[in-house]
Amino acid sequence: MPDFTGISLWLNIAIFAAAATSVWFAGVRITGHAEAISKKTGIGHATIGMILLAGVTSLPEIGVTLTASLSGNSSLAINNLFGSIAMQVAVLALVDFTIGHRALTAVVPEPRVMLQGVLNILLLAFAAAGMVVRDVAIFGIGLWAWGCLGLYLASVWLLSREPERRPWLAAREGEIEHHLFKEGQAKKREDGAEELSLPVLVWRTTALALVILVAGYLLSQTGDAIAQQTGLGASFVGFVLVAISTSLPELSTALTAARRGLFTLAISDILGTNLINVGLVFVVDAASSGQPVLNTTGSFSIFGALLGIIVTALFLGGLAERRDTTIARIGLDSAIVAIVYLGGLVLLYQLR
Repeated sequence: MPDFTGISLWLNIAIFAAAATSVWFAGVRITGHAEAISKKTGIGHATIGMILLAGVTSLPEIGVTLTASLSGNSSLAINNLFGSIAMQVAVLALVDFTIGHRALTAVVPEPRVMLQGVLNILLLAFAAAGMVVRDVAIFGIGLWAWGCLGLYLASVWLLSREPERRPWLAAREGEIEHHLFKEGQAKKREDGAEELSLPVLVWRTTALALVILVAGYLLSQTGDAIAQQTGLGASFVGFVLVAISTSLPELSTALTAARRGLFTLAISDILGTNLINVGLVFVVDAASSGQPVLNTTGSFSIFGALLGIIVTALFLGGLAERRDTTIARIGLDSAIVAIVYLGGLVLLYQLR
């Protein structure tokens, strides 16, 4: 692998910015392709968001995880995973601001996102427990890491068996969401994707996925180099700088989907990606040498996992309450999530 620490800081920053830009625009294009594939195959938005979009937009995390782990920097890999989870839930506040006159949690009609949120909390709590309780290796991989993989696969199986249900409407809102915010109708942007054949859509989606994967590799390497050259510490940069940049596909796809009125697609993408991130703990352990990777984590990673649990729980509470209270064009629950996340970053900086 190239040694990015051997080049100047400003060149690393330029490469980092270029890779982040590539990730952003590829994520925007993939949203239209995912919607077109959904229409041509008949697969629902919740499933497309959880499997296709979440899988593709997770490629930067996969790239960071593999390259950081293989280079012996498992700390950066783990911090990026948990940093991405907290960051991506906070991204929903930006999606909420895009809607403007309604709270995001009041216009999501698909009950399946509730189950996705619950599973996110369960998997994060399991990973946090694994960092507190000392792990033991089974076939060279930590037992808790095996558990992360097993719980992720079980979550995918459970969500795939969840039947399509009637849109969830609060009792006092029975006349609004499903009609005013019918998915695929609001602020739809024409990009020509629906006119393409299914094989062409799959080919173009694969090409965009490769762009995201390569950019994710560059984000990993330059992010690690910037951490060393600036002295901020790999933990803080891994959680904030790299985590934010590798979350750009989720941000771009979620914002694009929200502008089109595809709210279930947007949220399923983010919650599905977060499930994948916990499953990637297994990949970090498999690619790292030495003791189980969860044994090498400290208070920084543990608090990062807990922060992910807190912001996910806050968002899940908004989905359950559905009060539709807004403050300055943003739902009250989303505003609280943003404040908690920013406060968590301050504490994480102290723990770096």
